[in-house]
Amino acid sequence: MQVILREDIDKLGKIGDLVKVADGYARNFLVPGKKAIEATPKNLNAMNHAKKMVSDRLRKLKKEAAADADRIKSLSVTIKAKVGEEGKLFGSVTSMDIVEAMKAQGVVIDKRKLVLDEPIKRLGDFMITVKLHSDVTADFKVSVIGEE
Repeated sequence: MQVILREDIDKLGKIGDLVKVADGYARNFLVPGKKAIEATPKNLNAMNHAKKMVSDRLRKLKKEAAADADRIKSLSVTIKAKVGEEGKLFGSVTSMDIVEAMKAQGVVIDKRKLVLDEPIKRLGDFMITVKLHSDVTADFKVSVIGEE
């Protein structure tokens, strides 16, 4: 029996895949558990339409992410922090501090999109990566200066 998967199933397939399984497996496990639907022509057309809608939405999101990336690449953020001896900071500059500094310049992003391996704990210039989409990233410069 052929079924269309409604969710990812290990060793079987991903959402939207058309797979051939044993009749009993489909009737007793996949269909009652709403993990799959029978592959009728009506269901195939509905699934193709849903795939097209999803791909259009993903294409639009990627295009928007690329436009945001261009805007972020030209951005340069300066953050003032209290400094101790030898240029070490009291505390650190976190992703939240960077997001607030970006917001002050008119760019609003989610702090979870920043790729910051570890908090910044010294003065200087740093290149920070923003992951806007699975295929779109942007780098921008963050300058940490001492507060007097």
